[in-house]
Amino acid sequence: MTPISFAFAHSLPELLLAAGALVLLMLGVFKGGDGRDWIISEVAIAILGVAFMLLFIDVKSGAIVWDGAFIDDLFGRFMKGLVLIGAIVSLVLSLDFMRREKIDLFEFPVLVVIATLGMLMLVSAQNLIALYLGLELMSLALYVIAAFHRDNVRASEAGLKYFALGALSSGMLLYGSSLLYGFTGTVSFAGIAQAMHDKPGVGLVFGIVFLLAGLSFKMSVVPFHMWTPDVYEGAPTPVTTFFASAAKMAAVAITVRVVMTAFPGATSQWRQIVVFTSILSMAIGAFAAIGQTNIKRLMAYSSIGHMGFALVGLAAGTETGVQGVLVYMAIYLVMTLGTFAAILSMRVTGTYVENIGDLAGLARTNGPMAFFLAAMMLSLAGIPPLAGFFAKWYVFNAAIQAQLYPLAVIGVLASTVACFYYLRVVKIIYFDEPAPRFDRASPAVTVIMVAASLLVIFFAVWPGPIVSAATAAAKSLF
Repeated sequence: MTPISFAFAHSLPELLLAAGALVLLMLGVFKGGDGRDWIISEVAIAILGVAFMLLFIDVKSGAIVWDGAFIDDLFGRFMKGLVLIGAIVSLVLSLDFMRREKIDLFEFPVLVVIATLGMLMLVSAQNLIALYLGLELMSLALYVIAAFHRDNVRASEAGLKYFALGALSSGMLLYGSSLLYGFTGTVSFAGIAQAMHDKPGVGLVFGIVFLLAGLSFKMSVVPFHMWTPDVYEGAPTPVTTFFASAAKMAAVAITVRVVMTAFPGATSQWRQIVVFTSILSMAIGAFAAIGQTNIKRLMAYSSIGHMGFALVGLAAGTETGVQGVLVYMAIYLVMTLGTFAAILSMRVTGTYVENIGDLAGLARTNGPMAFFLAAMMLSLAGIPPLAGFFAKWYVFNAAIQAQLYPLAVIGVLASTVACFYYLRVVKIIYFDEPAPRFDRASPAVTVIMVAASLLVIFFAVWPGPIVSAATAAAKSLF
């Protein structure tokens, strides 16, 4: 096999998405008409599905191609799988919503495919240039789809806020990257790790700080979380689903890869940053969500808290910690997609509603939906024996093994506080006087909600596939 064909073999999903985005764009532009989505979304879902299947092609794992810029390993494949699942489900959930809101334009699925391409490139980035290119390709598409509902003031505001703060974070990341290059003379993660020699100087520490600040914005962890509640609330709900699922997977993946492969000699330095952001995120996510009345804002603060929990595993800086992060993100993805499927089922006389009060008495008007949404809330709260409990158990266990006892204790306390607002939703569903009945949800939304609920309920019965895949993925990173 020639070097170029070898490189192609290891980047088939990315090449497929790049070609697919171009084909979809031409199909949308040249088909004429009023610009409404014809079959573009369905074809985009198929392309993403094929890209997901290409991840299972048996080629040499751990290969570094494209002149050292791209790595194909089990860690990358695991996280790419989560990214693609998030993108596919987000597009499926968008079909009925976009049609009802009359914004089913062909540009939306094209932008989702382009953003997903950027995410896959980001997950496999092996140097700072590839990292920045993947991050910007993802971000530029996300800026547009955040404001995709052009006639909606909230969506336009969400897009502008995300763009302004995103540009700031990109500048910080680029400045951090330039510092790392200036003090090490290389942009590759392996070269940076070798140049540190277990003694990072002040300049390198500043580079690490700025780089992690830029990545923290994409993960929406404190203190770079300011955009999250407004963007989650203002953007169309399928867009919020995409932000909360696929984009989070990619951001966490590259953060784990960078600190583990580029900064192994600076563990004590980056651990302080990760512990700090983890504690603040868990605390802000727990307390700020208590007073929320809009369920999308509630999920925004919930996501901030959950990213804090995921960082508990990363702070351990061990293979067990990385395994915990991977298991956590897989379970978080399922819980998030299931919850947003339920939110997209909140429609009264053709109008989508978002207030938590609209769920009042749901158990008496739609018993099955009440059960599935309650399962999501209890799992997000970490109530055993649901999947969310095991997600937190894995990261807390890694922290304890690394002797980070105060971090684990703070995590448990924050999780206890967070239980309040999740249980409040369950209380409203089952004990308040019924609000107007919701319209019948589309079959696709119902199937996703049911499937996600069954996965979180029965995870304890058969956790093997996810845990085994996460274990192998974490091992490949070391």
